[in-house]
Amino acid sequence: MTNSNFTELSYSDDCEKYVNQFIQEFPLRSAEIGQGTVIKRALPSRHKRLIGAWCFLDHAGPVTFPQGEGLDVGPHPHIGLQTFTWMIEGTMMHSDSLGTQQLIRPKQVNLMTAGHGISHTEVAPETETHMHAAQLWIALPDDKLNIEPRFDHYPELPVVEKDQIEFTVLVGEFLDTQSPVVVHSALLGVDLTAKETTTTRIVLNPAFEYGFMALEGGAVVNGHELNEDNMVVLEPGLLEIDIELHGGSRILLLGGEPFESPILLWWNFVGRTQEELYQAREQWINQDERFGHIPDYEGPRLEAPTFPERMRASK
Repeated sequence: MTNSNFTELSYSDDCEKYVNQFIQEFPLRSAEIGQGTVIKRALPSRHKRLIGAWCFLDHAGPVTFPQGEGLDVGPHPHIGLQTFTWMIEGTMMHSDSLGTQQLIRPKQVNLMTAGHGISHTEVAPETETHMHAAQLWIALPDDKLNIEPRFDHYPELPVVEKDQIEFTVLVGEFLDTQSPVVVHSALLGVDLTAKETTTTRIVLNPAFEYGFMALEGGAVVNGHELNEDNMVVLEPGLLEIDIELHGGSRILLLGGEPFESPILLWWNFVGRTQEELYQAREQWINQDERFGHIPDYEGPRLEAPTFPERMRASK
């Protein structure tokens, strides 16, 4: 179905300059956590806050570390979102206040729906020495913002091969293949892994905005160089795009309908008002039952940062 608020354009040499009007690229931010683990953050950015309901995107690793020195993230809370972990290399144990304990392995997805409130930990097993993953958050729509929390593990995702590329369908439908992952907005997530240098044409939903992120190697998206230090995004209106992947590259493609309403994202919370975020912080500090407990974790809970004065003053 065509949205009359934008113009549809098919890719061709004649309209390349017009297609490029729908494309922008911006640099990622980098930080180091744990034992030399480099995190590259694509979303949120001052250049782009969301891609559909995708509101957070970190690329962690690849990194190698001695046994016993892997990532150890203590209990921390979430509201108003789904956390989505795509594991590429290594393993990680997820534990949450629902009583879940789930080890995630490569080519698997963990999906935690925070809804009204949940807390969890992420800890590398003692014997683990590798990690490479994409960590994403999905903002819940208004009518799902306070649903009951839950956890889902997806040990297998569908894979389609075309043009010497393995397309793993993480979320939504792609190449007539549907992911089993349950989300609450019109979304797409695909992992593209190239066996050799190749070119493919990707059919787009003109109602979606899209983003490309390189997890390994790089690509060229309609003349725009994509590497591990930048992101390429497409605004709604395009019907297709050509992309050249370098041999051995792994690219993450995200898409979705522009989100239905403005969101506020602060610390680990997604909401609509500053009062919601402030209340959630106070409840976490006071160990309110909203976020439950993880009694098996040996170590302190994460402390909530100071609520920004500008937000508190207008609360």
